[in-house]
Amino acid sequence: MLFSEDRLVRRDASYGSIEVICGSMFSGKTEELIRQIRRAQLAKQGVEIFKPAIDIRYQEEAIVSHDGNHIPSTSVDSSSAILLLCSGTKVVGIDEAQFFDEELPDVCNQLANNGVRVIAAGLDMDFKGRPFGPVPALMALAEHVTKVHAVCVCCGAPATYSYRIIEEKNQLLLGQKESYEPRCRACFYQGRKT
Repeated sequence: MLFSEDRLVRRDASYGSIEVICGSMFSGKTEELIRQIRRAQLAKQGVEIFKPAIDIRYQEEAIVSHDGNHIPSTSVDSSSAILLLCSGTKVVGIDEAQFFDEELPDVCNQLANNGVRVIAAGLDMDFKGRPFGPVPALMALAEHVTKVHAVCVCCGAPATYSYRIIEEKNQLLLGQKESYEPRCRACFYQGRKT
């Protein structure tokens, strides 16, 4: 137990935590997730990493950053499958959280309440600048939220938006530099006007 000036603060080791790494495309979300997972592996903590089955851009059996760094992972069709596959795990990594179903926050809560450290990375906004999938709800539940920034390709300012550069109206579009570019608020909304 820790004591502060006027109150008693209780820390219970049986509880885990939820951490969210969010930001735009090309901001380093997956890179940071891989870094955190590797640190947990160095500490000899039991680690499992998951990604949505629809993400087949690089490798089916690994999460891969745009810089080419990778780490083995398991593809799952639904967030509930994560609960079934992580028995005895101390750290769970989740990449591309925006592509999971709306049950992901509940799954992460269950894991954290059972003593698991959950680290989820994903886009917080879609290509229209709107909250994306289960990530905003996950951010609300998280003990720690890290918002990483890319560099705006138009002006060099910190970029928080993923600007879609091809004509496609569907919200879900797996893509890379041929489909998206990072932009700051001003350049994102200027581009949406044209």
